[in-house]
Amino acid sequence: MRHTCRGTINLATANITVEDSCNFIISNGGAQTYHLKASSEVERQRWVTALELAKAKAVKMLAESDESGDEEAVSQTDKTELQNTLRTLSSKVEDLSTCNDLIAKHGTALQRSLSELESLRLPAESNEKIKQVNERATLFRITSNAMINACRDFLMLAQTHSKKWQKSLQYERDQRIRLEETLEQLAKQHNHLERAFRGATVLPANTPGSTGSGKDQCCSGKGDMSDEDDENEFFDAPEIITMPENLGHKRTGSNISGASSDISLDEQYKHQLEETKKEKRTRIPYKPNYSLNLWSIMKNCIGKELSKIPMPVNFNEPLSMLQRLTEDLEYHELLDRAAKCENSLEQLCYVAAFTVSSYSTTVFRTSKPFNPLLGETFELDRLEENGYRSLCEQVSHHPPAAAHHAESKNGWTLRQEIKITSKFRGKYLSIMPLGSIHCIFHATGHHYTWKKVTTTVHNIIVGKLWIDQSGEIDIVNHKTGDKCNLKFVPYSYFSRDVARKVTGEVTDPSGKVHFALLGTWDEKMDCFKVQPVVGENGGDARQRGHEAEESRVMLWKRNPLPKNAENMYYFSELALTLNAWESGTAPTDSRLRPDQRLMENGRWDEANAEKQRLEEKQRLSRKKREAEAMKATEDGTPYDPYKALWFERKKDPVTKELTHIYRGGYWECKEKQDWTSCPDIF
Repeated sequence: MRHTCRGTINLATANITVEDSCNFIISNGGAQTYHLKASSEVERQRWVTALELAKAKAVKMLAESDESGDEEAVSQTDKTELQNTLRTLSSKVEDLSTCNDLIAKHGTALQRSLSELESLRLPAESNEKIKQVNERATLFRITSNAMINACRDFLMLAQTHSKKWQKSLQYERDQRIRLEETLEQLAKQHNHLERAFRGATVLPANTPGSTGSGKDQCCSGKGDMSDEDDENEFFDAPEIITMPENLGHKRTGSNISGASSDISLDEQYKHQLEETKKEKRTRIPYKPNYSLNLWSIMKNCIGKELSKIPMPVNFNEPLSMLQRLTEDLEYHELLDRAAKCENSLEQLCYVAAFTVSSYSTTVFRTSKPFNPLLGETFELDRLEENGYRSLCEQVSHHPPAAAHHAESKNGWTLRQEIKITSKFRGKYLSIMPLGSIHCIFHATGHHYTWKKVTTTVHNIIVGKLWIDQSGEIDIVNHKTGDKCNLKFVPYSYFSRDVARKVTGEVTDPSGKVHFALLGTWDEKMDCFKVQPVVGENGGDARQRGHEAEESRVMLWKRNPLPKNAENMYYFSELALTLNAWESGTAPTDSRLRPDQRLMENGRWDEANAEKQRLEEKQRLSRKKREAEAMKATEDGTPYDPYKALWFERKKDPVTKELTHIYRGGYWECKEKQDWTSCPDIF
């Protein structure tokens, strides 16, 4: 493997892709790429199958050689340590045996001397004392012999059980390796079957007069295949990911209206900046088709907190967590309508619909947002267009926590502090947001609070990634006591219910149901008024809202995705505008983050290098703060820990939780363009 001819491609790391009915490509992801043509489709499939089998065998042999070397080294080390321990125990037992011999020798001499004393004519009292000393010497010798025998038994027991322990340890190690190999092989076989199926179904038919459409179909088929690769293969986290210049930095005229086929991503982005000044942008550079090895990184993450594991940008989408948090305001008009409601129970229905609508953007968004740097901010000023403006700040790094404050001239304020915890469970990834969300209506003083549900990303190792929401949300009006209970039904293969179903009930303080809610968190939410009816025994019975269609009111419906959203990370219309450049923002704004901007422009290799630089800079800042705190402790001087710039940590008057609440001053500083208090984080 080490001595290869020039131009050789190692099968273990090769990429084998089908181009059309007769052509296929073998590449090492770098400079070496071979375009091969078979005489027929059957012949091409034979070659591809043989190469895939050879590749799987090469990967397995490579993994076995690496793992066997590691296991032999570990096994040899364990064996050496065990032998040294047994040798030390044997030496100590030999020392005890020597001492026992000396005790026995001197004890015998002592008894002989005592016997001689007994033969002498001594007073009766002296003879009695000598007998007692003789008996004690005999007991001491017996006790020392028993101690030596116990030590020998311990050594024999240790030698016997050490072999059993070593066998058990080796068995567990073999089981773990066998399980990893099985999972990896299963993932590869599944990926190969999906590629083979897609290659058999998306190939265009060569019919006369359909050359142009066939070409488009072929291109779209390739895009689907590469999208699946993006979902199933990832690079190792510590590696710097490089991408060839010819991998897809150019876009054709069909992708960018009014642009030539030779326009680069840089020129395209400049063109978008010019358009942004006139109107909000409606597109971003298309996501490059680049494959990764998922198993190589995820097998080391099982059971760990993902926020503490460095990830390449290939896992990400070009938005930060602060921008994703701001996306909760996409359907802000629901809060505008709620502010106009005179009935608190009807208002609660709109608040519930707003709560559900915040999950609608997650249905296709399987990529993770960038983890914000400590002190990073994001503003969204839509005061003129939509009547609201929003500010987010990363207030803690470990655990990661973001504070959000939005206020509207239409009569409402929304604030929240969200801490994200996540665990990788092998087959799925659980994301648990912690923290309360507050919505206050100015005219009535109604104060609502609720928490988010758990988000689960399925098929991490095998299959197509998909997202589900599960759990319950209790929305409480702290002024009136009204409540709404929302249930996010987890998806079940055996259930006949509609997927992503959400049900809810709006009750007054006495527990009486006034409205029933029904819908899905990715499409729409309907409201039904519950009318009390007389029961069989003359008492009140409850008529379910969905049994009275005439009372149905559609509270919310998801907006359609933009055209070609599948090529733009499935961003909504609002998400497409969030990272657009704006003048006058704070120097800590997410729009100015260089690695995120490079990734949006398709330069993933440069983005990974920049991401490592920013993370290293953040680590150095943290170490500096820790050193200052330690020095202050040693000197006995007071030390102020890190504090957020625009938010203040204090006890919430409603929930009694410690949370970050907006202290004010940001928009005034923006108006003056006075950013002297902002830290240098980029």
